[in-house]
Order: sequence, then C-alpha cells, then structure tokens
Amino acid sequence: MILTRIHAGPVLDFFTPDFTTQLELPLACTAIAAGFPSPAEEYLDLALDLNKELVKHPAATFYARVKGGSMVDAGIHDGDLLVIDKALEPKEGSIAVCYLDGEFTVKRLAVQKDGIYLMAANQEFKPIRITEENDFLVWGIVAYVIHKPR
Repeated sequence: MILTRIHAGPVLDFFTPDFTTQLELPLACTAIAAGFPSPAEEYLDLALDLNKELVKHPAATFYARVKGGSMVDAGIHDGDLLVIDKALEPKEGSIAVCYLDGEFTVKRLAVQKDGIYLMAANQEFKPIRITEENDFLVWGIVAYVIHKPR
C-alpha cells in the first residue's frame, strides 16, 4: 500500500492511503492458538486484503505514525501506525486523535462532571482538561493500531 504524507508534526505524521491497489494475502482457515498448540492445518484457503479488513470508511480513513510514549500502556508505542476513522463517533473511553491548540495528539477521551479530559496511558503524563479557551477538535477515532512485536 502506498501512503502519501499530508502532515508532519511533533507527535503524529498523517498519511492518506491508496486504495487503488489490492494485495490479497493468504489467511489460515483456523484460529492460531495462543495457549496450547492446536493441530496444524496443511493448507490455507482464504484470502485477506488488509485495506478491506482495516478500512470501513475509505473516504474518512487516514493513517498516522506515532511519535512519543504517552500511550504505551494502551499498547500504542513510538513508531506505531494508527488507522484513524473520522466517521466513527467519539465516546467515553475512545482513543482519539485530537487537535488541541495547534497540535495533534492521541489520547483516551474521558467525560467527567467538570468537563472533558484527554488521558494519556502513561503515568508520566498528566490528564489534559479541555476548557472553553482551548482550540479543540476530536479529529478522528483510532480504529486499529499496527505495530511490530516488542
């Protein structure tokens, strides 16, 4: 898949995907056990196109490369690729890409009695309370995180 960079920032670099190409990869027809081994299948009989699997709303989907460690406890690490769907509705607990005072950030949304907070998933970062003075927008919701095994 070809990605076109549309924004480079200190926390996230944004890309648009190219959906004109297809790459169907073989998919094992049974689940792979993460506990005790299961009998191996001798063949693969299904195909999987990651564009079709990961992207539900092509016109509203973007990718972003993460820079930093504020979300490591949510399984989002420096260098990971986020699949962001702008068509998804933000809700309590969603991991969202937000535009805050001229910068993009990725945080978990928390709605509390005294307002909206952006919550990091790393104890080294404090919650960010959104006020009327902030220039704030939930830009999109993280649908998937793609990363190499650590």
